[in-house]
Amino acid sequence: MTAKTVLLHPSDTVVVVVDEAHQMRGHKLARTDLAVGDQIVKLGEIIGVATQSIAAGDHVHSHNVAPDRRPVSAADAATNLVPAPATDGRSFEGYVRSDGRIGTRNQILVLTTVNCSASVAKLIARRARELGLADGVDGISALTHQGGCGIGVDSASLANLRRTIAGYATHPNVGGALILGLGCEVNQVAGLLDEYDLVPGERLRAMTIQEQGGSAATVEVGLAALRELVEVASTDRRTTVPASAIALGLQCGGSDGYSAITANPALGRASDLLVGQGGTAVLAETPEMHGAEHLLVRRAIDRDVAQKLLDRLSWWRQYSEPEDNPTPGNKAGGLTTIAEKSLGAVAKGGTSPLVDVLRYAEPIGRKGLIVMDSPGYDPASVTGEIASGCNLICFTTGRGSVSGFAPSPGLKISTNTSVYERMMGDMDLNAGTIATGDETVDEVGQRLFELILETASGRPTKSEALGFGEEEFVPWQTGVVT
Repeated sequence: MTAKTVLLHPSDTVVVVVDEAHQMRGHKLARTDLAVGDQIVKLGEIIGVATQSIAAGDHVHSHNVAPDRRPVSAADAATNLVPAPATDGRSFEGYVRSDGRIGTRNQILVLTTVNCSASVAKLIARRARELGLADGVDGISALTHQGGCGIGVDSASLANLRRTIAGYATHPNVGGALILGLGCEVNQVAGLLDEYDLVPGERLRAMTIQEQGGSAATVEVGLAALRELVEVASTDRRTTVPASAIALGLQCGGSDGYSAITANPALGRASDLLVGQGGTAVLAETPEMHGAEHLLVRRAIDRDVAQKLLDRLSWWRQYSEPEDNPTPGNKAGGLTTIAEKSLGAVAKGGTSPLVDVLRYAEPIGRKGLIVMDSPGYDPASVTGEIASGCNLICFTTGRGSVSGFAPSPGLKISTNTSVYERMMGDMDLNAGTIATGDETVDEVGQRLFELILETASGRPTKSEALGFGEEEFVPWQTGVVT
């Protein structure tokens, strides 16, 4: 059967199969005869070199393509600065907090300093929901994790964890939080509160199980604390606020050959529209920028920002091999090299100037397009984006995803119509219409931007309707566990 294909850029040496019914959907075919060593070009960018002769029309993939690495310098900073499109001021209905920050949800969280307090935290949240306490807010969630002890007091793991917990406890989507520890862990509650100037009060409570006298006693005290937190948070009301208050986390997972031509560039358009409104978009998954970092460096506002990005990529090269990516699922979907995957990943950031590079879970300090350093592992990456202040997440997927991300709503965008139709209960928007020619990237990007505003105003996402979002809290843990 003859496959329907599309040429993405005039200089490309490959075309992409865009036939929804074809078994090679998303894969590449040679546009012309290619010799050993010839560059494989997609989207106008080099994604690899041919390792054997490839005839026109042949499948171009891992069996006949090798990576092609090229050096990148911070000297290229600010050579491709494209201002985001300035548009009429848009708004949404959000929650204005006492510090001026604005949330898209009003949730109560039970946060744990250590895995040892996870079961009690989950029991407190479950009992609170059973008692109907969540009726006065947008939800009550226990966000637990596997760390908090068996690590050095000066370790990166502890720093990441504390920064993450503090970011969630003070998040604009959080109307109140209870921080729960066991009592003897490395990540002491008192130390966390002191380091981040967290002061218990009407919207923040903190306790340890050992101090309360065990699990049963802690559950009762914890429920009493949640009742009081809900009583305060339930008085919060949505009000009309500017779209510039949205901090959008840009994420992709289960990518395929369509990611770089449908959902990711459409999200890039929506990101540019948001930045044009004065908002913020946060691009993460640093290892999945290898091979496409030159595009971001050229968009960095100055050499300092560009060098910060290159320094993080250099750090990653010490600990991981970029070509271990793409994953088996990515390859099955048509992605061959990390450069090809990265071209799609950075497309989520649109064309706006890159204004800052943050550490994992570091608070957002500037408006515009930002990179936050994180693993490519989706739950850990999104956790960092939310801890940094993202009050809404957009997650593109070509293979399918079912994740939720309390306390921030997460929109899932399918790259192809097949996944959208097969997983309609999980997908919020179909970008596969771009591949079929029914819509343009601009049209889907505009449609997604409108959905972002509606979601920020309270429209539930598919994952929220399913009650998902607790298990995806995964602070980035590095180093040795002792």
